[in-house]
Amino acid sequence: MTKTRRAPRLPGLCALAAALCALASIGPVIAAAQEATTTIAEAADKLPPTLAKRLTPAQRRTYLAYREARSAYESALRSYWRKVEGKRAVRRAKRRQDQAFTADDYVATFPPKYKGPELPADIARIVAQVQPERPERPGLPTVADFLAHAKKQFGFVPKRATEREFKRSYAVEALKVGLSKDQVVRVYALETGGLGTYDMQSGISPVTRQGRPISSALGYAQLLHANSTGELVKHGEAFIKRLTAMASASGVSPARASELKTKAIILRKMLRAARTVPNEWSHHQRFAMTPAGLGIHALNLDADIGPWMQVLKLRSLKDTAARHGYADLTGAQIELMNLAGPGTGLEMMTPLGKRMPNTNFFSEGGYGRNPVVRDKTGAELLVALEARMEVNIRRAGSVEFAQIFDEVGRAAAKEAKAKD
Repeated sequence: MTKTRRAPRLPGLCALAAALCALASIGPVIAAAQEATTTIAEAADKLPPTLAKRLTPAQRRTYLAYREARSAYESALRSYWRKVEGKRAVRRAKRRQDQAFTADDYVATFPPKYKGPELPADIARIVAQVQPERPERPGLPTVADFLAHAKKQFGFVPKRATEREFKRSYAVEALKVGLSKDQVVRVYALETGGLGTYDMQSGISPVTRQGRPISSALGYAQLLHANSTGELVKHGEAFIKRLTAMASASGVSPARASELKTKAIILRKMLRAARTVPNEWSHHQRFAMTPAGLGIHALNLDADIGPWMQVLKLRSLKDTAARHGYADLTGAQIELMNLAGPGTGLEMMTPLGKRMPNTNFFSEGGYGRNPVVRDKTGAELLVALEARMEVNIRRAGSVEFAQIFDEVGRAAAKEAKAKD
């Protein structure tokens, strides 16, 4: 029988084939590991060394993904606000030329919202720990600053009053210039939360006296320091004449007459200082931050002058609206003009302005700081103001103010009847 010969065994080739198969199967794993190592190294390179050392590889990737998403959002947000400012510049130019606005003169969309990943709390803590401390921003001036500058720059110390006395003077002046109880009390209710005091500064609770100033706004109408400069320039001469006349009135005590005459002299000094800059809002804003400008703002706290200044500021809003065809403003409409500025407030009340996002009417900072204006159109803001007023008008300060208006109105009617 012939035997069939077997092929010789080649153990080396089989082992080699097996090795090649094994190598082929782990190749992608090795490549992935190398890629991950490279990514981690690149991630570390993109981070400050102190932060990179504190984060694990996984945390680094998470943090970089977050920063990438935030950077994309912030870029889109900057682009949005550049567009808003460009449209606003076009409208300013058109307003100067008395040209009508069109829908193309506005940005019809709201700002982009951040939709990316949030930073986990553990990473946020590490980032906060390793970031260099930012120098603390200088705080906004306070009532104490206004009083200190008033005394140092002009020798002026405001005459103080009780809340009821101040409100009564305010009501007298308001009715005298044609403002209604509803208009004034609603502005007070919105601006002060219905509990405000005449020396209340925006950001400071009138009840607890705690908080930090968020602006220079003071009093029942929350005038800014630049408003005080503007009102002094506009009405200072009349204020001086009125103080002088009050000092000369029959029945005035010598001490009170001397006080009024001294106040008139101080007011003249303040007026001269305010007139050293052009009578324009931008110049008043810069002047208002000087020692003299800060001192002038203390006029709001004076029992004689404070009510005059604030009432005339509100009356000017009503007069401006009347010139543009708005015969009788609601409290919310006056507040809209007080909040956004007279011209801008009127623009927001037009049919076109009512349907546009409020970003078109406020600076980026102002829009961000004021929750009531965010994510609303002009029409929606008016509704929101009305709603807040309805709540705040029931609070103690607003109720007292309304009662004082009624008392002053009855007294004026009785006096008029007696003269007849």
